[in-house]
Amino acid sequence: MDIPIGIVGTGFMAVAHLKAYTKVPGARIAALCNPSGRNLDGDFSNVAGNVGDGNVFRLDMTHVKALRDPAALFADPEIQVVDITTPTRTHVDLAIAALNAGKHVLVEKPMAGTRAEAERLVVAAAEAEKRGVFLMPAMCIRFWPAYTWLKGLIDSGAHGRVLDARFRRVAQAPGWGHSHFLKGGESGGALLDLHIHDVDFILHCFGKPRSVFASGYSKVSGAIDHVLALYSVEGGATVSAEGSWAMSDGFGFNMAFTVNFERATVDFDIARGADALKRFVPGQPAEVIQPGEGDGYIGELSYFLDCVRQRRAPRKVTAQDGAAAIAVCEAEAASIAGGVPAPVR
Repeated sequence: MDIPIGIVGTGFMAVAHLKAYTKVPGARIAALCNPSGRNLDGDFSNVAGNVGDGNVFRLDMTHVKALRDPAALFADPEIQVVDITTPTRTHVDLAIAALNAGKHVLVEKPMAGTRAEAERLVVAAAEAEKRGVFLMPAMCIRFWPAYTWLKGLIDSGAHGRVLDARFRRVAQAPGWGHSHFLKGGESGGALLDLHIHDVDFILHCFGKPRSVFASGYSKVSGAIDHVLALYSVEGGATVSAEGSWAMSDGFGFNMAFTVNFERATVDFDIARGADALKRFVPGQPAEVIQPGEGDGYIGELSYFLDCVRQRRAPRKVTAQDGAAAIAVCEAEAASIAGGVPAPVR
């Protein structure tokens, strides 16, 4: 069964989703919406970002509506799913309006600019779920093959408990799409827009930290553009994450992790290409792991559309998860400001 989808926002994240939808069976783009009119001709050749294949994308608009008013999209009876890829400050109001119109909603991360705003969306999502209408925050790293593989390995206990885990997501300042990225009051800087991916994955693997001790600074947005955080988690593992938009021009983007188990070490670095994921076990040669095809965008969109088809609320990532990740980021900001560990509330 085809599912008609309307995308609100036509920047880099919209392109990432559009490319992924072409690989998701049953996904049909029925409408694009952007109040500015930007890219509503389906030509995204001027849009680039920090991940993806880098190929120019053009959408055949023959059977796709081009709209400027989100309310018109939400009122369209054909649309079943609304995919929100707009600037962060608009997420909550757009998502609530779409839910109230009976549309299933995928909302890009961070799903709100503050935990308080996120809680508004948590309440709206819970009410909508009672009517069989679902919302999911687009936390794609939970679906990224290497990270999915790591989560399974942690849960299996095959190599014993985790002793330490380090996550890294660093980049030069974003130069694509809207200028809002470099307005920290709107985007939240690298702390909230980029680093939140690893925060969410740490929550996914280790649960809610008791506290966090973070150091960081602002460079390009006026908000926190570089952060290094150490989390106090149940079980005693040493867990840390680094996130940045502070790298010099030309650096590009890198994401990586290293996890030390009692009886193995796992290392992932996207810069190694086909050899990105490796496992080291004492007494054995280093092993290159091929965790699966595709990326986290394909995984999250496939999962969400399956939930819609089966009329089953998403559980791999929920609105509560989206709010929890924002709460941890706010604790990191408090720790940076105060120079001491901050509790996670």
